[in-house]
Amino acid sequence: MNSAVIQHSSKEYTIVWAIICSVLLHGLLALIIPNIKLDDVKEPEVLEISLAKKAEPQTQTQPEQIPPEPEVIQPKIEPKLKPEPKPVIKDKPSPIVQESQPVVETPVITPPPEVLAVKPAPERPAPTHIVPVAEPVKEPPPAPSQADIDNATGRYGNALWNAISKHKKYPKIAQMRGWQGETIVELELDGTGKLKSKKVTQSSGYEVLDKQALEMVEKALPFPTPPEALRSSNFTITVPVPFKLE
Repeated sequence: MNSAVIQHSSKEYTIVWAIICSVLLHGLLALIIPNIKLDDVKEPEVLEISLAKKAEPQTQTQPEQIPPEPEVIQPKIEPKLKPEPKPVIKDKPSPIVQESQPVVETPVITPPPEVLAVKPAPERPAPTHIVPVAEPVKEPPPAPSQADIDNATGRYGNALWNAISKHKKYPKIAQMRGWQGETIVELELDGTGKLKSKKVTQSSGYEVLDKQALEMVEKALPFPTPPEALRSSNFTITVPVPFKLE
């Protein structure tokens, strides 16, 4: 019984609320609708499209040629010539004739031109052809013989030893230890006696003595001029350098 009453009362509340809402909605519409201006709604414009006719090309009309006006030829008016007056002839006086005497011209005497005497040019003697005299051909001197070369080498070797021995100095260490020996030095010289090279061909057995022999050769430079038989080309000569304790 109670549930039926509750359901009935809820339906009544629902209907009442629905009526209230409907009244409020109608009142709101009544207020809004009069303020709506129908003029604000514009109708869509209708676009009208018209097709333009294509302009026809105008034909160019050539201007009418006006014929040239004819030239008006005016008649020439010739001027009237006045008659020339006739000349009046007057009596002319007779001319006075004067006798002219002939003028005698004195001739101008010009002296004859001076003739300068020109000395005749001396005659030149005819050129004489001088025949060049051929110079006698100098024959080269005869080459020295082997005997001459050996003789000159011996003499020049003694001269070199005299020059080298002046610079002889016995090393102190060799003196202290009693080293003795003979070093043979080979020298290569040119035709003027200039030293080209030097070397030890036979050692004394001690390096100190060999070095001393080469130093003596350097100190003896420059060497004397070699003999005529040795001047034609380079030559070699051996010089013995002895080291002996006295």
